[in-house]
Amino acid sequence: ITDVLLAGEAIFRGGGQIIPTSRRACYSSFLMASPRLMEPVYAVSVTGPEDSHTEVYNVLARRRGHVLSDGPVAGTPLYRVNGLIPVIDSFGFETDLRIKTQGSSMVSLVFDNWSIVPGDPLDRDQILRPLQPASVQATARDFVLKTRRRKGLSEDVSVKTFLEPEFYQSLMESGMLGDA
Repeated sequence: ITDVLLAGEAIFRGGGQIIPTSRRACYSSFLMASPRLMEPVYAVSVTGPEDSHTEVYNVLARRRGHVLSDGPVAGTPLYRVNGLIPVIDSFGFETDLRIKTQGSSMVSLVFDNWSIVPGDPLDRDQILRPLQPASVQATARDFVLKTRRRKGLSEDVSVKTFLEPEFYQSLMESGMLGDA
C-alpha cells in the first residue's frame, strides 16, 4: 500500500474495502519475501540387537532422517540409535524397520523441533516427475504443488495477481521482481 485515501464518513469506509486491500498487501509481501516451508521433526530412538543397527541407518537415510548418536545399552546385548526424522516421512517407519530387523527393534518417536524444508517452494525451474520422489532441492516445491492440487487450486501462485498492473510493471522495470 503506497497511498490511502479514506472517506470521512464510516458508512463509506467499511470492511468490504479495507479487508481485501489489506489481504492483498499481506499476500504480495509474503510472496516477495522469498518464503520457506517448515516441517515438524520427530526425535527417534531405536533399540534392538547390535547386528541390526546398519538396517536402522539405512531405513533412516531413505526417509530423510539422520543419526545423532548410537551405542550399546550398558549391561544388555542391545544397541540404541538416536536420530531425527521428518514427521511426513515417519509414516510406516516402524513397520519398515520391523520388517528389516525381523521384529527385533523397538521404536520411539517424539516431537523434537521444526526445520526448514529444503528448496524454494516457488521455484518453477524444479522439474517434478509423476510417481518419482522429488530431489532434495525440490522437496518444498513438491509439498506446495501436492497441497495446491489436493485443494483444487492452480499450481502456480504469482505476485502479479495481488498487485495493481501499473505497480507490478514498475517493479518489473526496476528489477525488484526478477522473473516473477
